Amino acid sequence: MVEKLTVGFVRGAHGVTGEFKVESASGEYEHIAVLEEVTLRRNDVEKLCKVEYAEPASGTLYMKLVGIDSPEDVRKYTGWEIVVPRKYAAPLAKGEWYIEDLRHCSLINGDKSKDGLAAKTAPAQQVGTITDVLEGGGGYLLEVSLSEGVDDSGSNRTVLVPFNKEFIGKVDVKHGTIELMHLWILE
Repeated sequence: MVEKLTVGFVRGAHGVTGEFKVESASGEYEHIAVLEEVTLRRNDVEKLCKVEYAEPASGTLYMKLVGIDSPEDVRKYTGWEIVVPRKYAAPLAKGEWYIEDLRHCSLINGDKSKDGLAAKTAPAQQVGTITDVLEGGGGYLLEVSLSEGVDDSGSNRTVLVPFNKEFIGKVDVKHGTIELMHLWILE
């Protein structure tokens, strides 16, 4: 499992002192408001920063980091992720997972419709790998790189699978597997 998780993103400057608006990755701000230290990250570049203060506002959070002291400084970090150790991320409820934990999980065939009882005893077949989780209009979508799906250009074929109980069965991030209930969704 990933040890550091993205809890938010640096958005535009607020005022002239280097304070900026935080966009929460989970929609919750309480766990971010109490942090004493965060890492700003973009691609492979990381910057460890002490939190000077974090101030909740109506549906958002304003944060000031030591060493970021002007709107120009904020612009350098606008769009960067705010990353923390897993223990400081938003707590999960039952049936929730961190997106980072879903990435790279194997999508396995759980479709029992054709083989019935025989399919239950067969070993799980990997049909793809989760490469990302996207937010769609009706919920989340798993971006899946298919195991044996090479398109006409010679690159791996990817598909989007709705992340809901009609299409997804057991999610086991500890073992890195997500069960696909219907193979036809990959066509």
